[in-house]
Amino acid sequence: MSSRAVVRGRSRRVGAFAAALAAVIALAGCNSDDSGTAGSGGSGSQETQVAAAPAEITITPDDGTKKVKTAKKVKVAVAEGTISDVRVASATGSKIKGSLNADKTEWTSKTKLKAATGYTVAVTAANTDGVAAEKSASFSTIVPDGQVTAYTVPGNGWTVGVGMPIVVHLSKAVSESKRDAVVDALKVDTGDDKIEGAWAWIDSQQVWYRPKDYWPTGTKVKVTADLTGVEVQNGVWGKKQKTQSKFSIGSEMISTVDVAKHTMTVRKDGKVIKTIPVTTGKASMATRNGIKVIMSRETVHTMRSSTVGIPEDSEDGYNIDAKFAMRLTNSGEFIHAADWSTGSQGRANVSHGCTGMSDANAKWLFDRSKVGDVVVYKNSTREMEKINGYSMWNTSWSGWQKFDA
Repeated sequence: MSSRAVVRGRSRRVGAFAAALAAVIALAGCNSDDSGTAGSGGSGSQETQVAAAPAEITITPDDGTKKVKTAKKVKVAVAEGTISDVRVASATGSKIKGSLNADKTEWTSKTKLKAATGYTVAVTAANTDGVAAEKSASFSTIVPDGQVTAYTVPGNGWTVGVGMPIVVHLSKAVSESKRDAVVDALKVDTGDDKIEGAWAWIDSQQVWYRPKDYWPTGTKVKVTADLTGVEVQNGVWGKKQKTQSKFSIGSEMISTVDVAKHTMTVRKDGKVIKTIPVTTGKASMATRNGIKVIMSRETVHTMRSSTVGIPEDSEDGYNIDAKFAMRLTNSGEFIHAADWSTGSQGRANVSHGCTGMSDANAKWLFDRSKVGDVVVYKNSTREMEKINGYSMWNTSWSGWQKFDA
């Protein structure tokens, strides 16, 4: 065989080997791209994206809950996301307001629930990818055995004297264990004038508020009573009703009756403006000592002894129409005109316990007086009861703060 033939055969073998090697390299290159391992032209690495977890919504009370107390808060919480919208409404369309925390992961109701009412909660949230999630729930509140309402004195728009208490009357009795909750639902606002005061229970249906000292003239007072969701006795709850009263404190009228001297000294804003001759209760029906407050004013008040247990046809009986009458006690002490006793006024005490004066003086005082004005009685042999009219000023401030009627 010639040397040329040998070379030509080797050349064919080398060419076949090169072609096979190229195929192997090409095949390896394809596998490298698929597997993400290093190949020619760069690293070939890729990042795999994972979807965010869905938002998880929790609603309290749970769906289907019954007999929810009206004081309970509606709460919404979201994990793995944030709250977009919360809507709570009754079957009649009444909406419940609420607030979100800073992270928008919790929502809490602010409006109190109404008794015997069904509510629906609808929530929309979103996870970190912005994917929305929705959830709803329904619940119903308790059906109370009874409901209680409140009304306050002074009434809205009144101008009263410096001795006037705030009186809240409840339509039903309040159990002793529930009274703190009722007081917590009563708010007294005096604006920028920070005036110290305290509530005290007079009986199971009355709670009074007085400041430490007499109200300053010109004070604007706002009283709010919101018993919604407050249980006053087992099964009896406050009606969904907010009562507000705004009143003002007028001029300082403080009169002093000296029972022994038969005089009334009238002071306005600290200045004596008149001294009036009067007659007070005779020895067997002495007028009480102490600080009293005008409770009501009537141009004419019919007085009958039978209402205090004295027969009208007896020696001490009476049935009279008293003009310019201003009540001072629940037991029946008034300031009023007494034209039948003008001869004794300034000289002797002959009444059944009231403070009598001439028609002219009674009208003069009536025209200048208002509910809440203070009348102080001294030098009598009879002391004032703990509660008889607005008599709380006879109790020390420390005593009032722990008052027990």
